[in-house]
Amino acid sequence: MLAIAADKAARNRVQVDLVTAGTLMAAESRLRLERFDLVVLDLTLPDSFDADMTIARIANMGQHRIAVASGSEKSQDAVDTAARCGCNIAPEAVHKASLPFNRFIQRPDAFEDFLIGLMPTPAASAARAA
Repeated sequence: MLAIAADKAARNRVQVDLVTAGTLMAAESRLRLERFDLVVLDLTLPDSFDADMTIARIANMGQHRIAVASGSEKSQDAVDTAARCGCNIAPEAVHKASLPFNRFIQRPDAFEDFLIGLMPTPAASAARAA
């Protein structure tokens, strides 16, 4: 669904490039080779057995922002732990079931707004850098 929303956004000249990975190992491989501003991480990937370890592995792969989008009931616990450890992570887990995919497809700017909303505010970025 995210790939369809990203395709619609690109057709409407919204600046979104979406790269997907079906496993944690595939995601790590992409993160070694490419630079990303935002990594939307599903904690229920087939080879993701421990949420905290999954976030730690992705966080150590570069200077990107992580956002957790998962159906797991424990996803917010993992986000809270990662935030306490200083990880560059969006403070709230996004539950996949609540994502408005139809709105993203009908209004590509809403998809961009969703992604931008997961990024840190300039003030938060400056405070973390200090």
